[in-house]
Amino acid sequence: MKCYISKNYRHTQSAGDKAKTDIESIMASLGYRNLGLRQNRSKNAVKAYFTTLFSEMLGVLRLHKGDMVVVQYPLKKYYDFVVARALKRGAKVVTVIHDLGSFRRKRLTVEEEIARLNRSSVVVVHSPAMRDWLRAHGLKAEMVVLGLFDYLSDSIPRRKHEKPGNRPRLMFAGNCSQSDNGWIYELARTEPGVDLVLYGGGVDQDKATGNIHAMGYVDSDTLIAGAEGDYGVVWYGSSLYEGAGSLGEYLKYNAPHKTSLYLRAGLPVIIWDKAALAEIVSRLDIGICVSSLRGLGDVLSGVSPARYEQMRANAAAVAEKLSKGGFVSEALSSAKKIAYR
Repeated sequence: MKCYISKNYRHTQSAGDKAKTDIESIMASLGYRNLGLRQNRSKNAVKAYFTTLFSEMLGVLRLHKGDMVVVQYPLKKYYDFVVARALKRGAKVVTVIHDLGSFRRKRLTVEEEIARLNRSSVVVVHSPAMRDWLRAHGLKAEMVVLGLFDYLSDSIPRRKHEKPGNRPRLMFAGNCSQSDNGWIYELARTEPGVDLVLYGGGVDQDKATGNIHAMGYVDSDTLIAGAEGDYGVVWYGSSLYEGAGSLGEYLKYNAPHKTSLYLRAGLPVIIWDKAALAEIVSRLDIGICVSSLRGLGDVLSGVSPARYEQMRANAAAVAEKLSKGGFVSEALSSAKKIAYR
């Protein structure tokens, strides 16, 4: 039996919980059985704690020998418990990585995290770069590369046929603070001919030049339907020349969920050429890979209307796959074959 154990999700509009609830929905559509309680979305911390605790306990009691259980990682204090009980009952464990605690947040040592993940039958990783990093640091378990996180939504982009104007508009969704993403304000200052459309909190009004347009927080369904912009930017840190800081460095390995959001909104992406997703962006021709954001206005002015339209058409094709859970379905199918061979 193919199965998973649902839990409580307190922040369903955050990238992490949105990705996890989408994967649960995709698994349900593929015939995976939820062995725990029904998915819950309470924001009450006490209720959330006990709902998840009881769900995980119930789920492992329902596992049988030969079952394949998919565990989304990290699962905080429950991961070791679920994996240990699943293995004791003779089940296969497929771990889907969302975030590595030892890499960015430093909540685990590398050795601790590798030891945890090595108990899996198969590990689903974001990218070839993440696979290689984990292998180099001692992961022995088999791995499957996801590529992009799927993004479920009934919303349809309304701006399918608009073409970029004389001023390119770059959309960024996320934390817009100077401390986390100072590149926003540096780019606005050095590229006055480019508009930045920001969706999210933390905008530094003192540094916001006339070409910064702060739209505030918008839920993902509304954003997909009405996103303003010609490109979505996948970049982190303070520097225009690289992905700087812990989040910027993490770009070399992870698959940011916002990439899928931009594509679902019908936008080609602009991404650092050393980012893990640069390869798939280039291969699928769904955006532009750049070594630096400096001089971006000149780069974009060289994109012809026909070239832009081709990238947007390719992005729309990928968005269709994202909307149907195509990447997760393929990854889980490969993981199942490996787990039972």
